[in-house]
Amino acid sequence: MNGKLLSSRIFSSRVKSKNVTGKEKWLGYLIGPVGAILLNAVLATYLNIYYTDVLNLTTVWGGLFLTVFPVVSKIIDAITNVVMGYLIDKTKTKQGKARPWLLLSAPLLAITGVLLFVVPNGSTTLQVIWVMVSYNLFYSFAYTIFNMAHNLMVPLSTRNTLQRGGLSVFNQVTNIMVTGIIVALVFPMLIMPVLGVDKGLWILVMSIISILALPLTLLEYYYTKERITEESGDKTEKPIPFKLKLKAVFKDRFFVILIVYFFVYTVGMTFKNIGLVYYCNYVLGTYNDGMTQTLVSVLGGIPMGIGIFAVWPLAKKFGKKNVTMIGFLIYALGSLICFIFPTNLYLVLVGQFIKNIGGLPCAYVFMALFADDLDSIEWKTGFRADGTAMSMYNIIAVSVVGICTGVFNLFLSNNGYIAPVTLAEYQANPAAYSALTTQLSAEKIATLTDPMASIAFVQNGGTNAFITFAFVGLEVFTGLLCALLLFFVTVEKTIDRKHAALIEREKEEYARIGKQWLPAEERNALELAQQEQEAEEAFEEELKVHCQKKGLDFETELAKHKTLVAKKKAKAQSKADAAKAKADAKQAKVEEKRHLKWGKMTPEQRAKAEEKNAKKAAKVDSLWKRECAEQEKIYAAFQKELASDESH
Repeated sequence: MNGKLLSSRIFSSRVKSKNVTGKEKWLGYLIGPVGAILLNAVLATYLNIYYTDVLNLTTVWGGLFLTVFPVVSKIIDAITNVVMGYLIDKTKTKQGKARPWLLLSAPLLAITGVLLFVVPNGSTTLQVIWVMVSYNLFYSFAYTIFNMAHNLMVPLSTRNTLQRGGLSVFNQVTNIMVTGIIVALVFPMLIMPVLGVDKGLWILVMSIISILALPLTLLEYYYTKERITEESGDKTEKPIPFKLKLKAVFKDRFFVILIVYFFVYTVGMTFKNIGLVYYCNYVLGTYNDGMTQTLVSVLGGIPMGIGIFAVWPLAKKFGKKNVTMIGFLIYALGSLICFIFPTNLYLVLVGQFIKNIGGLPCAYVFMALFADDLDSIEWKTGFRADGTAMSMYNIIAVSVVGICTGVFNLFLSNNGYIAPVTLAEYQANPAAYSALTTQLSAEKIATLTDPMASIAFVQNGGTNAFITFAFVGLEVFTGLLCALLLFFVTVEKTIDRKHAALIEREKEEYARIGKQWLPAEERNALELAQQEQEAEEAFEEELKVHCQKKGLDFETELAKHKTLVAKKKAKAQSKADAAKAKADAKQAKVEEKRHLKWGKMTPEQRAKAEEKNAKKAAKVDSLWKRECAEQEKIYAAFQKELASDESH
C-alpha cells in the first residue's frame, strides 16, 4: 500500500468525531457493506446451483471435479488469508491499516464477480479451467481482501465497548437484511423462477450484482474510521514478527476456544446454506416453485429482523457470552424439530422460527466478543495482532466452505443426483430421460412453450436423506457444541480494566520517548485544524488568481468565503453540542431510573442487592488478580522475545 498516496485529503475518512456517529453507523456499517455482502451471499447460495444445474458439471471427471476443485481452491484461499493478515499488520498509512485494503477491494470485487459467470461455451476442459481461475480470483484474491479489511472495522473502530457493540449490531443487520430479504425473499420468489437454467439471464443478473459492489464498498471506505489505529499517533512502533503474532493469538486460550467455536458453527451453517435450495427444490417443495424457499427463509428469518431491538440490551444486561450460549440451546431445539419432521412444511417453519430466535445473539454480538479478545491479547503481550487473528478467522470461514462444498457435491454425485434440463434438451432426446420421474406431469410438460423452461426430476431416497441432514440435521449437534465451548469464555468480565491498563501503558510509552501524550481525539483535532489551515492558505492563493482574472475585489470575495466558513463551523459545533446534550440526557435518564428502582426497595432488599453486588465484584476482583499474575509472565516472555529478535 502506498502510504504517501493515501495521505491525500481525497482519501481521508469523512468521519471526524471521537465517538461513533450516526452517519458512520448507517453509511459505513449498514449500507456500505451491502454490495459485497450481497454478492457473497448470492454466491454462497446459488453459485453451486449454477455449476451443477446450469453448467452441468456434476459428472465431470466422474463427479470428482466439483468435489476436489472447491477443496483445493480453499487451500489457496487459506494461504492468501495468512498473507493478507501479514500485509494488514504491516500496513501503516494515514487512513489506517485495514481501510486502504477496502479501497483496493472495491473494483476487484466487481471485475472478478462478473468473471465467475461469463464461462465460455467451448469444451469442457476450457470451462473447467475458467471456473477454477475465476473462482480463485474472486475468493482467494478480491473477496479475501475485502473480507479481511471489513471484519476488522468493528475491532479497530473504538475501544468503547458500548459503541463497538452498537457497530457490531449494525454490521450484522446488513447480513440479515441481505440474506433475509434479498437472498431469501426476492431471489427464490421472483428471480430464480425466471433464471431457471438460462445461462444468459444468469450472467446478466449476476453482473449487475457484481458491479453494484463497487460504489457501495467505496461508501464503506469513506464512512469508517480506525480510532484504535490512530491512538498510536506518531509513536514509533516496534516491528512485530509474524511468527510472534501467531504465537500470541494461539497462546490465548479464549482465542483458541473462539476459533474452535467458529469452526463448528461455520461447518453447520455452510452445509445448511448449500443445502437450502436443494432441500426446498426436492424434499420440501418442487424445483424453483417460488414459494417453498421463500417461506422457509423469510418466515424462519423474521426473528433476525426483530432481534436488533432485543439482542444488544440483553447482551449488556446478561453478558455477550451468556446470551449467545443460551441462544445456541434454543438454536439446537429448532433444528431438531425440523429434522424430525423434514417434509412437513408447517412444522419446518415453526422449527426455523425457533432456531433463528436462538441464532440472534450469535449473529449480532459475536464480533464484539471477538474484538474484546483482540484487546485482551494486546494487554497480555504488548502488541496488537489484528490482521493475524483475522486471517485465522477467515481461514476457517473460507476453508470450511470449500471442504463442505466438496463433501456435499461428492454425496450428490455418489447418490446419483439428477440435474434439471431445459425443455429443448428434454424434447431433443426423450429416450435419455424415459426412465426418470419428472416433478411435472406429462400433461404439464406438453403445455410448456419456452424452450429454456426447466424440467426437474425426483431425486432418490439417499440423495434426499443427505440433503435433509445437511440442511436441518447437522445444526442440532453443532448448536449444542457451540453452547458448550462458549461456557469457557470469560474474557468480557474484565475487559474494561484491560482498556484502562492499555491507556496507562500508552502514556508511559510516550513519556519514555519524550513525547507529549494526547488522547487520540485531540491529536485528530490538531491534525484536522492543520489540514484546514493549509487548505485555507491554498484557497486564498487560488482566489487571488481567480479575482485577477475576473476583475473581482479579492478582500470582498475573501470576506464572503470566511463568513460562509464560519457559518459552517458554527452549524457543525451546534450539531456536536446537541449530540453531546442528547447523550448526557440519556445517561442521566439511566441514572435516574436506577436511583428510582433503588429507592423503591425495602432495607432488606437493598441489603440483599448490595450483598449480591459485593459477591459479584469480589469474583471479578479475584479473576482480575489471577489474570494480572498470568499477564505479567506472558508480557515479560513476549517482550523478551521481541528484544531477542531486535538484537538479531
